[in-house]
Amino acid sequence: MYHGDVGFLSATRDFVLAGLAADEDVLVAVTPPRMALLRTALGRAARRVTFLDLAEVGRNPARIIPAWQEFLDLGIERGRTVRGIGEPLWSGRPVPEQRECMLHEALLNEAFAAPPAWRLRCPYEVAVLDSVTADEVWQTHPVVVDGGLGRVSARYRPPGEPAPATSATSATSATSVAAAVAATSVAAATSAAAAVADAGATSGAATSVAAAAAVATAAVADAAVTVAAGVAPGPSRAADPFARPGVATRPDPLGESLPNLGQPRAEVAFGPDDLGLVRAAVTRAALADGLGEDRAGDLELAVHEVATNSVRHGGGRGVARFWTGDGCLICEVSDSGQLADRLAGRRRPDLDLSGGRGLWLVNQLCDLVQLRSGRAGTTVRMFMYI
Repeated sequence: MYHGDVGFLSATRDFVLAGLAADEDVLVAVTPPRMALLRTALGRAARRVTFLDLAEVGRNPARIIPAWQEFLDLGIERGRTVRGIGEPLWSGRPVPEQRECMLHEALLNEAFAAPPAWRLRCPYEVAVLDSVTADEVWQTHPVVVDGGLGRVSARYRPPGEPAPATSATSATSATSVAAAVAATSVAAATSAAAAVADAGATSGAATSVAAAAAVATAAVADAAVTVAAGVAPGPSRAADPFARPGVATRPDPLGESLPNLGQPRAEVAFGPDDLGLVRAAVTRAALADGLGEDRAGDLELAVHEVATNSVRHGGGRGVARFWTGDGCLICEVSDSGQLADRLAGRRRPDLDLSGGRGLWLVNQLCDLVQLRSGRAGTTVRMFMYI
């Protein structure tokens, strides 16, 4: 959690330099302005960093997990350790994109649930966060650095977890996370100091990096002891300022209801023999809104894929709805089925598989995709900006 450009560099620069000093592969996925800021701060060391324009790749946040997986797989193939920085949420993001960013952060924990083969830091600019989103940061990240203090989040749990862990289990889990972070911080401090010198900084700057990392180590270790003792973490042992009163557990974000968009401009109920009617309705809506033939074709294909899934896996029937507003055409397909794979569309499909590419293709074709699934059924809402 950082404030302004100085806070961003404080949260990222030394983390990158420590990775380079340890001869790790480093990927930084941020927006172009943040990319330029960090490149300047890193100096010639920036040449050893892979940068990814998240404003382009991550406009639809469902595409971010595959990007991380590809980079991690390349590192594993080369026998390399990996670290990364990813900032999916930035000022000016439309509200639907913001919601998908937080769903992405939750599902990221499920996509990489095995013992970590990499380290990922997620910067959040405090000025961009409302109180609800800030609370979700604590719910989706096991360790949060706020105001320079590393704290284990007692509210962290994967969204697919059926129930919150007991206090004893939570304490053990949080302590393990904190201990792991603390154990690596001293090595990171030494590596960062060496990397700063390699980047052309003074020895005084290197010393300050090591000192800062030592402070972070102590803070995280203190958080581990605090949580293990069953006391809320933090220097004052007070309640977290972003905690929502009365909310003890976090509902599954994949099962939440999407916002009501009001009366649709068109609605088509369909069955196995009506997929052509759905495609025709998409084309009419797209061309009427000036989407252009190429993008209209992309949307038609995307909606067809989702409607086909409804026929095959969603009870054999579904409903397609269309809205126009805020500079985009929105097409929604809903059915009575329930998604079996929580990461559907967020993993690059294997080339040798005959199926499983539908939702992946939808995420590549559309500017934004909102997918929700639960006992009431599954809804896929596709956005194309006009």
